Amino acid sequence: MARFHKVLVANRGEIARRIFRACRQLGLKTVALYADPDREAPFVREADEAVALGAPVTGQGFLAIESIIAAAHRTGADAIHPGYGFLAENADFAQACREAGIVFVGPPPAAIRAMGTKIEAKQIAVQVGVPVIPGFPTAGLSEEAILQKAREIGFPVLVKASAGGGGKGMRRVERPEELSAALAAAAREAQSAFGDPTLLVERYIEKPRHIEIQVLADEHGNVVHVFERECSIQRRYQKIFEEAPSPFVDDLLRERMGAAAVALAKAIGYVNAGTVEFVVDPRGAFYFLEMNTRLQVEHPVTEEVTGLDLVRLQLEIAQGAPLPFAQEDLVLRGHAIEARLYAEDPWHDFLPSTGTITCWEPPAIPGVRYESGIETGSAVTIYYDPMLAKIIARGSTRAEAIRRLTRALEELRVHGVACNREFLLRVLQHEQFQTGDFDTHFLSHHPELLLPPDHTPIATIHALAAALWDQARRRHEARVLASIPSGWRNNPSQRQWVEYRCEDHVCRVEYRVLKGGQFEASVNGESHHGRILSADEGGIALEIDGIRRRYVLQAAGATRYVDSVLGHSALEELPRFPTPEFEAVRGGCTAPMPGRIVSVRVEPGQSVDRGEVLVILEAMKMEHEVVAPHAGCVREVLVEPGQQVEAGTVLVVVEPAEAEVVATK
Repeated sequence: MARFHKVLVANRGEIARRIFRACRQLGLKTVALYADPDREAPFVREADEAVALGAPVTGQGFLAIESIIAAAHRTGADAIHPGYGFLAENADFAQACREAGIVFVGPPPAAIRAMGTKIEAKQIAVQVGVPVIPGFPTAGLSEEAILQKAREIGFPVLVKASAGGGGKGMRRVERPEELSAALAAAAREAQSAFGDPTLLVERYIEKPRHIEIQVLADEHGNVVHVFERECSIQRRYQKIFEEAPSPFVDDLLRERMGAAAVALAKAIGYVNAGTVEFVVDPRGAFYFLEMNTRLQVEHPVTEEVTGLDLVRLQLEIAQGAPLPFAQEDLVLRGHAIEARLYAEDPWHDFLPSTGTITCWEPPAIPGVRYESGIETGSAVTIYYDPMLAKIIARGSTRAEAIRRLTRALEELRVHGVACNREFLLRVLQHEQFQTGDFDTHFLSHHPELLLPPDHTPIATIHALAAALWDQARRRHEARVLASIPSGWRNNPSQRQWVEYRCEDHVCRVEYRVLKGGQFEASVNGESHHGRILSADEGGIALEIDGIRRRYVLQAAGATRYVDSVLGHSALEELPRFPTPEFEAVRGGCTAPMPGRIVSVRVEPGQSVDRGEVLVILEAMKMEHEVVAPHAGCVREVLVEPGQQVEAGTVLVVVEPAEAEVVATK
């Protein structure tokens, strides 16, 4: 048996923390790897030892196999767990571990290679009788030949990376004229994410559901499936919600899909945990998509409904232990749903957000589990995926799991970066989600879910709470004349005032605090009255217009973060005096976030239409298109491919018909 005592985890964030937790349960020592942005990250501190990798480099970092093997030898680690991504499906890495005398916590190199490309994986699936989607690899074919074969399959088609997953290198193509651009973009993204630009084109299944089967296999020939997960709620082909069991799958379909997954695992001599992914049509016909030769990000929902610790089982299998159960011993209990909390702005095309987490306080709710790599003070950078946390809720029924997950999201305090919390709540509260009647096109079927919310009513009350909290803090911190009310004037009819910006809305708060904590106020002319019940460093309790609430506040520079039962607001206090005028370039198209320029599509003197792609920017492992804000002529191109840019950098100047420069206040 391959006994080991110290495990190096070749991954980061919540993934590393989850694996460390299982290692501690088994009495195993742990080693973390980290790049410079993660120097103070929680996973680094939680490991028994940590090895620095230096500055992060796009496409490398955790992919530097020789450095990782060397770190294992330096620290005496005799096993390496690759996590759920990066190196987990790299056969060369698994082989390098074996040759170095280090246990790889995962499948054998041959099994990884067999499923390493979607092309070969489909061939094996066909051999064992598992149905597959009609499609073809693009390698060696001209664009004309690819177009012809795509026409034979029938549009729409799906262009996807042969290596890897997670929605990277994937494009849906509706019409033949869109195919060329989709192939180029998918190949670039696949090369960047997986180091392999090979593509596959498949028939696009209408109204599909994305359902995957968890498998476990040991070195003694035992293979079982651990039921299914529903992963159909997606954006950009990346999962947002996962749940187990699927609200669509019945016992017969579960048995058929499970048997297919087990047959595939046996055919390639699979060992350890893996996931077989299927697309299922409305009639219940299922087709093999791919096999992820690793544990998935969404594995907690399976753990919650089976009582298994899948990471612990991975470690035990890697030490040669047989599975401690047979297929008939496994049963489903209750329901579990996982939401992925991302640092992104869903109201602006899910644009990733960077910055510092000024507050991270997940609420303690029965049946709710958090998997996160962040804490208050953590930096969210451009170098890694923008996922902040996984929030998993379990219940005896699906409805109960939804209620618990909703409560957790509503009460979560997360400040410092934009996040998709409100969007997640919208999905959870949607009737079709609650009834389980959805497919992978759920978001395109319901574009109203992506309309920016009107925060004005909440911001109005929160702005008043922020103003009164600031007033109370000033009184508490006053060094002299502390007994005199804040803002005291010899003309008692004159009110204090402050203005806050919430997104594109400004709240002007005018207020006067009276004896006994009474106050009278107006917000943008709307009158309010009430009483200050209590105030402290963490917030303020107010009775406003006869309703009592507690408002939790945090000050971060000029920003006031306010959380209450009403919702959440980020209010920026505006200066009382105007700032000097400055000139802004009219038509200047700026970088929406820090990143690397992948390609420049225009040149000076070129005419462009509104919405035409000017530059492609890569950040957080995804490509983002910067488009012309209006029709005009390209006056300047200020960047070139490969260049790193900061948020707000002017990339291209498109000269409109009007004057180029406008004075702005």
